[in-house]
Amino acid sequence: MTTKKLRLVSAVLLVAAFAAAPAFAQQGGGAGGGGFRLPPLLMQTMAFPDGGIVPQKYAGRDGVQPGFTFSNAPDETVTYAIIFHDIDVALQGSTNDVLHWIAWNIPAAAKGIPEGKLPEGSVNGKNITGQNAYMGPGAPPGPRYHHYVFELYALSAKLDLPDTASRADLLKAMEGKIVAKAAYVGRFHQEPPKQ
Repeated sequence: MTTKKLRLVSAVLLVAAFAAAPAFAQQGGGAGGGGFRLPPLLMQTMAFPDGGIVPQKYAGRDGVQPGFTFSNAPDETVTYAIIFHDIDVALQGSTNDVLHWIAWNIPAAAKGIPEGKLPEGSVNGKNITGQNAYMGPGAPPGPRYHHYVFELYALSAKLDLPDTASRADLLKAMEGKIVAKAAYVGRFHQEPPKQ
């Protein structure tokens, strides 16, 4: 075989290997039978596009909680949990950021959450202010946008947690029960005051 043909065969094999890699990984392939699965869980809202600007209606302490629809959850999903936080802040020199909202035991049958409330049986946890409620984005005035992430977890069980539970408590309770995860991002900033 000529050098040119060898290069062509090598290139074709390399392309085929890269094309097969995502499917292999999703099926749990990989070294030692490990690998990872990527369930196609989605969360969507009409309030603002993913990665877009959060409207003032959903911002601040009195902001309205956006409604979301959830789709493509694995069959074993029993409940959902949400963690909503500002990832652009490091509090007190730690890796902790500003927790705007946590909620759990959102029934899988609900297929989402309506605007301004949670389905029956859901639990609102405490945000950074100690309130059991949604708190909208509130980045300080300035040119920089903060990134606010809604993390959605599909869980295989209902969680036995009181509404006084912290984010750390929620994360610990979810261990071993997460069957899929999705995220939705909004950006927000306030204009500096006019001088």
